[in-house]
Amino acid sequence: MHDNQFAVVAKAGDRIADLSTPQPVIDEDKLAANIHRVQSYMDEHGLNFRPHIKTHKIPALAVAQVAAGAKGINCQKVTEAEVFAAAGFEDILITFNILGPQKLERLSALNERISGLKVVADSDVTIDGLAAHFSGHRPLTVLVECDTGAGRCGVQTPEEAASLGKRIAAADGLTFGGILTYPKPQSADAVEAFIQSTLSLLLAQGIECPIVSNGGTPSLFDAHLVKSATEHRAGTYIYNDRQMISMGHCSEDDCAMHIVATVVSRPNGDRAVIDAGSKALTSDLQGFNDFGLVVGYPEAKISSLSEEHGVIDLSACTGPRPQIGEKIFIIPNHTCVVSNLFDTMVFHRNGVVTRVEEVAARGLVW
Repeated sequence: MHDNQFAVVAKAGDRIADLSTPQPVIDEDKLAANIHRVQSYMDEHGLNFRPHIKTHKIPALAVAQVAAGAKGINCQKVTEAEVFAAAGFEDILITFNILGPQKLERLSALNERISGLKVVADSDVTIDGLAAHFSGHRPLTVLVECDTGAGRCGVQTPEEAASLGKRIAAADGLTFGGILTYPKPQSADAVEAFIQSTLSLLLAQGIECPIVSNGGTPSLFDAHLVKSATEHRAGTYIYNDRQMISMGHCSEDDCAMHIVATVVSRPNGDRAVIDAGSKALTSDLQGFNDFGLVVGYPEAKISSLSEEHGVIDLSACTGPRPQIGEKIFIIPNHTCVVSNLFDTMVFHRNGVVTRVEEVAARGLVW
């Protein structure tokens, strides 16, 4: 371990314009506004809201989300959930098929520690593995994950969902918690039809479905159209990013995260090189053909990334161009990945640092 690994990157009162770069910074007022906006929408439509913490991985931000009215939190992996359980969270949903003895041992220990742990499953193999491990122990709540069109995990039909629900309900050590989906955007009618059919099949078998969990920031403001859902899950909304702008969910002014970078080279008139590469901006394109939005230079294009360098094509710029030593602010294509690239996150108000938070669940990917 290097001596400077935990060096202070900033302290309250510093100016973000003076920070060493590259460094993500979070605008406190935009952060609070994003939390309030989405929670108010969920409250208006009578939906429980379960924010996904993989976007920020910071317990203090989850505390703010729950204080605003969120029901509980959504984690993606067991180790993430452990961090948030240690921070005092009880109602945690892990939206991932959990397989293998190492993970099941950790999951079992977590289930003994907190009262509201829930997981998902979409196959007999996953359910049987959970049942074999939890038989004779404190029961684990399991939801059936359904693929309603996004093409990721999940059973393909309501009949499969009802069959797995019955299997969970009959298993020693497991409790059937409901159904869950991560839908493709703008598919509320298809999602509702799948859910309604599944609920009817479960009811015909005498099985109650306590939770119907719908999800995703891309479908966030269509949540009220899925009438049978009891809760919605979303993560990116707390920071917002370039993808969310492109989907019409927010404006540039709603983006709480920026990455501050420094222009370190101007090899020619049409090229600038910054100190933020794939280890700071991520290589996620999210449908774009470049790697972030440069604030104040809308025609500039971050055309390529290596690990430590970002190359900006300035050929389309008609006005001033960034100069060597200038600090620029970038809205990333995908904020969630940025959170996993840094040990700490710097928060500010009006350009003055308010706090620095450890990204407590950074790197916890299993």
